[in-house]
Order: sequence, then structure tokens, then C-alpha cells
Amino acid sequence: MRRVVYPGTFDPITNGHIDLIGRAARLFDQVVVAVAADTHKTPIFDLEERLAMARGTVTHLPNVQVTAFSGLLVSFAEAAGINVIMRGLRAVSDFEFEFQLASMNRRMSPHIETLFLTPAEQYAFISSSLVREVSRLGGDVSAFVPPQVRAALRERFG
Repeated sequence: MRRVVYPGTFDPITNGHIDLIGRAARLFDQVVVAVAADTHKTPIFDLEERLAMARGTVTHLPNVQVTAFSGLLVSFAEAAGINVIMRGLRAVSDFEFEFQLASMNRRMSPHIETLFLTPAEQYAFISSSLVREVSRLGGDVSAFVPPQVRAALRERFG
């Protein structure tokens, strides 16, 4: 079985994330969306909220599973029997950091490969941090996130 893990904070999950998950679901037998419990970021949604939002946005994809993980991603992948990590690249500016992550992961677990996918052009500029900021300032984020995520952002920011 061909399995891939797509890790992230998903705070919040965006249409760009969902685009990448859907494309991975066509390439792999199973996609594991791994929501990070340990993050250097300060999420606006707690882990359970992020899991619920992610699960609610991928119900149309039967081969996608959403789960939480903590600790090293490569340790999670090894324990789950996954040997491919998928990462999204929106712009050239993402590449340097993602390349460093991929190199470190390969050094720790040489049998785990990293696959980079780019989102569809209409999602290439969307990031969770930009969506949070636009929403916090009262802007309309309906073009960037699914309706249930937009509702959660409205509730969070009033």
C-alpha cells in the first residue's frame, strides 16, 4: 500500500491545503494528514479544533485520514509504516526551509522520502498566517477557506 503523510499545523486549514490533500489522494492509496501537537507557532485553535476542522474538510476523500502527532515527524512516519512525507511549496521562498527539513529528515531516516507538491495557481499565495490576519482584521476569507473554517474564524475573532 502506498501511503503518504502530509504534516502541518493547519491553523487554520486552507483551500491550498485541501487542494494538496486532494491531489495526494489521487497519487497514493492513503493520505495521512498529520496535525502537529508540538509547534513553535502559537496556534489560535487548539489541537482538537484543528483536528475537527481538518476532518470536516476532507470527508469527500475516503482514502484520507486525519490524526494528531507529537514529536519528530520521521518517528511518527516510521511508527505508522509511512515512507513518504509530502510538503507543499507555494513559492521559491518556501524552498530553502523545506529543503533543510527534507535533508534533516533524510539524515535521521534515510528510507523516508520527501515529495514536494505545489498548489494550484489560485491557492499559491494563501497561507494560514495570512488567513488568520485577514480574518482578525475583519476581512472576508471565504475565498481562502472552507465555510466551516470561515465560521470558526468568525467565532474566534468576532
